[in-house]
Amino acid sequence: MVKSETPPAPVSPLAVALGRRGIHYGWVVAGVTFLTMLVTAGAVGAPGVLMGPLSAEFGWDTADISSGFALRLVLFGLMGPFAAAFMNRFGLRRVATVALSLIAAGVLGSFYMSKLWHLFLLWGLVVGFGTGLTALVLGATVATRWFTQRRGLVIGLLTASTATGQLVFLPLLAYLSESLGWRSALSLVLGMILVAAVAVLALMRDRPSDVGLLPYGATEAPAVPPKPMTLTTMLASPLLALRDASRSATFWVLFGTFFICGASTNGLVQTHFVSLCGDYGLAAVTAAGMLAMIGVFDFIGTVGSGWLSDRFDSRWLLFWYYGLRGLSLIYLTYSDFSFYGLSIFAVFYGLDWVATVPPTVKLAAERFGDRANLVFGWIFAGHQLGAAAAAYGAGFSRTFYQTYLPAFFIAGLLCLAASLAIVAVRERRLAPAPF
Repeated sequence: MVKSETPPAPVSPLAVALGRRGIHYGWVVAGVTFLTMLVTAGAVGAPGVLMGPLSAEFGWDTADISSGFALRLVLFGLMGPFAAAFMNRFGLRRVATVALSLIAAGVLGSFYMSKLWHLFLLWGLVVGFGTGLTALVLGATVATRWFTQRRGLVIGLLTASTATGQLVFLPLLAYLSESLGWRSALSLVLGMILVAAVAVLALMRDRPSDVGLLPYGATEAPAVPPKPMTLTTMLASPLLALRDASRSATFWVLFGTFFICGASTNGLVQTHFVSLCGDYGLAAVTAAGMLAMIGVFDFIGTVGSGWLSDRFDSRWLLFWYYGLRGLSLIYLTYSDFSFYGLSIFAVFYGLDWVATVPPTVKLAAERFGDRANLVFGWIFAGHQLGAAAAAYGAGFSRTFYQTYLPAFFIAGLLCLAASLAIVAVRERRLAPAPF
């Protein structure tokens, strides 16, 4: 019989005070996680307004800059399964603190860069590792550790923070970059990282038992967490999970469709949309404003997707999400890039930006049981590999063909293919297990 842990008396004065008002401390942890993911996502999205200024100052071409930023996206994804192992071994608070410190170091160091290899080192390696530690796995882990009820809603909110953070800060970053220089824009990013780090140190806790509580909505104590793994076991656990999951057709369908998801969002639109609009005479601030509009509608779409994924078949939700995203990208290539045309694109594309995440997390939990967070880490790695491929591919298209449009059209076709492929998920469901 599995032992369960009995929470001690509350040891956090804030948890006690909130409890008297009927507020579970899990919402505080979710709020801190929301802020952390929002801020780190802002750092991930910052390169979208740096392409032009870096090219103008240093003379680097778009393909070279895109390669440096693509490396960041690769590491952002490949760190996912290992980030889950680190959280299981060292706890959420320590991992989030280290991640924010790495991102801050990379951003601060970029103030002094002068060579292309500096960009690869700072934005490719350092920021890539840091943001990878706070990828979507952090939100999924918090949601499943701290919430028994409202779990889909929490995953939707935390997922929305990632995508929205990559977009809503862009108008302000673009304005600062144009008026005061790109280093001033990055100063804002540093300030936000500092605020998030203070919140993590003050309020983040690893498990409900740390403040003497059960998970939100739980009626009995969860199983006792396993003893900390050795370093070797911890590093091997993601690889063992990949070995086992790779035997499943479901894994490869989810990995492939999430590859397309990343290629059609982070790598393509987030990285190159401002430059694409610049080719048609739109100011960077105006284009960034369109991305912010996408972020607003993304928040609505992703939170709604979390609610829907608790009620409907995830496969059919993903069918519609990928299909509509593909049609919106194809529409963009035929639009006149007027304010009206771009607004239509922003609304329909925004509702779909990362609405794919809640149903994908749910499918992973249903199919892969107690290794779901590690397996989802690898699926998320596919997402970022797709993002890196699109970041480089679109930059290559712009440099050698003088246009981004082929990359956007191909991404739309890939999304339509993903909408058909996801229906192939047919395996027998396993009992869901917490991350």
